[in-house]
Amino acid sequence: MQMLNWGNRFNICCFLDNHNYHLSHNSIECVLAAGLTDKIELPAGEALTQLSAFFSQHRDWLFGHLSYDLKNEIETLSSSHADGIEFPDLFFFVPQYVIQLGDSSVHIGSVNNDHEKIFKEIIEVEPARRKSNSAFSNVNSRYSKQEYIEVVENLRQHIRRGDCYEINLCQEFFADDISIDPLGLYISLSKASPNPFSGYYRIADRYLACMSPERYLKKVANRILSQPIKGTARRNINDPELDNVNVNTLRSSEKERAENIMVVDLVRNDLSRICVEGTVVVDELCGIYTFPQVHQMISTISGELRKDVTLTEAIRATFPMGSMTGAPKRKVMELIERYERSKRGLFSGSIGYITPEGDFDFNVVIRSVLYNASTKYLSFHTGSAITFGSDPEREYEECLLKAAAIKKALAETNTFH
Repeated sequence: MQMLNWGNRFNICCFLDNHNYHLSHNSIECVLAAGLTDKIELPAGEALTQLSAFFSQHRDWLFGHLSYDLKNEIETLSSSHADGIEFPDLFFFVPQYVIQLGDSSVHIGSVNNDHEKIFKEIIEVEPARRKSNSAFSNVNSRYSKQEYIEVVENLRQHIRRGDCYEINLCQEFFADDISIDPLGLYISLSKASPNPFSGYYRIADRYLACMSPERYLKKVANRILSQPIKGTARRNINDPELDNVNVNTLRSSEKERAENIMVVDLVRNDLSRICVEGTVVVDELCGIYTFPQVHQMISTISGELRKDVTLTEAIRATFPMGSMTGAPKRKVMELIERYERSKRGLFSGSIGYITPEGDFDFNVVIRSVLYNASTKYLSFHTGSAITFGSDPEREYEECLLKAAAIKKALAETNTFH
């Protein structure tokens, strides 16, 4: 954490960590971008077009995020709900420093060519010691239990009528007038649930502590791939036999496989719009992967990117990710706006990087806490995939279970870090 403690002194930083997961298609073990030489910050409208121009201008490392509400630029949609965090729809920056940590090496890139000085600072940095607020019992939800159940029933009727097949419904949990140590929170989350697409992200007074297990989109040379997650089973770490039963139950679940395959089909369709005809393939279908707290069903879809496809076009064809919307994508995004009660903002968007060569890697922002230090507003979302066969009460309990894990991590930040 020395590197992260050093990076957090900057007003803008992005720390991405795969927590030593050696999964297929992983590249950089851990990377920190800190400081600012230039930036692009825009609302939905022409943001993606401007991002391509910004990259062409610099041809340098870019780090930043894509908000869920960029959907309003990709499709003719709108977002009218309240947003307590206020991350911009799109933000990327050219960093002063890029530090890559491998298994046995550290690579420091600096605009000032002061690599040895930076390495010495990182080694000698003293972690800040700050105390967090203890009033986390006041976390609220945008829905009562009955209201949530009624929404799920309404969505089941939309599915019954053929409006959609599946929809990812999320609810926001929030707290007002809360003072926290965002870095301490990220450390607590990392200890409780290290995941391969984790990130600590700061833009001035806005923070993201993210423990995502999911990749949105990756490009290396002419290959592009996506790895959607649909299907979850609990871990039973203290009972290996029962833990193995949970794995086999997940693997054989018709419901979970059907949801995963539905998203795979959606991603295949998205990639086919930007890939050479006939090259989109499913590298792995419904693979089971184990994480500290859950087992997940993950598929990998890839293709050969057409030479004429720009960064903007790749994002437009695939964003937002199908695992966080449902199918068909445009219709479910309309229903999400109708039935959810707050803006998703950065949640179910993406953070990541673009290399000087034009390659990129982006995660899916889930299992995350967002915080605005100026307004002292804290927010996190949980959700689940709604199908016609969904049990509304079970879906509600699943949301509460996911929320409880985050609340526990919040409580654990009430110590010095």
